[in-house]
Amino acid sequence: MNQESLCRFSKARLVALTATLATFLSAGPPGALFAAETAGAGSNKPFPRVQVVPLPDDRVSFQVDGVEKLCYHYPGRYVRPYWFPLIGPSGRPVTRISHPRDPNSHSHHKSIWVSHNSVNGLDFWSDTAKTKIVHDRIIFYGDGPDSATMSVQNNWLDSEGKRILREIRTTRLLPLADGELNVDIALEFTPVAGAVTFGKTPFGFLGVRVAKTMGVNDGGGVIRNSEGAAGEKDVFWKRARWVDYSGPITADADNGIALMDHPSNPRHPMFFHVRSDGWMGAAFCCNEECVLPEKQTLRLTYRLYVHKDRLPPATLDAAWKRFAAACDNGDGRTAGRGGGFEP
Repeated sequence: MNQESLCRFSKARLVALTATLATFLSAGPPGALFAAETAGAGSNKPFPRVQVVPLPDDRVSFQVDGVEKLCYHYPGRYVRPYWFPLIGPSGRPVTRISHPRDPNSHSHHKSIWVSHNSVNGLDFWSDTAKTKIVHDRIIFYGDGPDSATMSVQNNWLDSEGKRILREIRTTRLLPLADGELNVDIALEFTPVAGAVTFGKTPFGFLGVRVAKTMGVNDGGGVIRNSEGAAGEKDVFWKRARWVDYSGPITADADNGIALMDHPSNPRHPMFFHVRSDGWMGAAFCCNEECVLPEKQTLRLTYRLYVHKDRLPPATLDAAWKRFAAACDNGDGRTAGRGGGFEP
């Protein structure tokens, strides 16, 4: 660049810098210009009142208007990731950690969890086995005005630390009126080192332990299912579209959790393992094993409908029908990466 060109270039830059400085000074105090730009850029976007907020110690908080409703934990020191707490309409946790009267042998009952009792003959259910389900990476965070979504990848490791299964886990929180919530959980399992056999067992994949006062034995709870049955005897190991566990959460209020099986799931309607001591599970392999060839994927979608009161079966059935339509994209949302749900 010759001397004349350099001078023209320098004068042009000086004019541009002067204009920028004048604009900055006219914007008022420092930061005002950036605040104005931010407000202008987002003026056409609804505020994301439902957010996924990463926290220290490998936790992710699902919040509505800044208030936590659900938290996901995935530290490597644990045998598997889990969700706790899940806050109900009364403002209290509707799940708990471990059995209220047998906390040692039921330490694996961590509120809401995913595991299986027989994967190629290996126990991924209890805390005493040497197998682990470990967090690998975050795939997706999504905030929105009506829902928030997180997708993660987990690895299922055998007792020697070898990966046998890749899992994509997607959680979506949808707040409803009066403090009620929908929590959608989408699971994808893909063998990575040969075929995987999920053995015949009532333990796996999704488990939920309710708050002590909501249980039948330790509180004043009730168990019902979509087929009109009530109580452990008539609900235990029975097929249903949903199972509901409801009971006292305060001295004068009941809350409940309905565990719902999506109609697109294989083997729908699902068998449910439900106990009066306060837990329920969707038992995918209750009556037969499942052989999954290498690189093929098993996809399952469940919903936890967290509600006030002891709702009548017709109301719960209507909620299940909305779930069936919503996760078929009938609610205007699109399937996201990993089989999840983007708001």
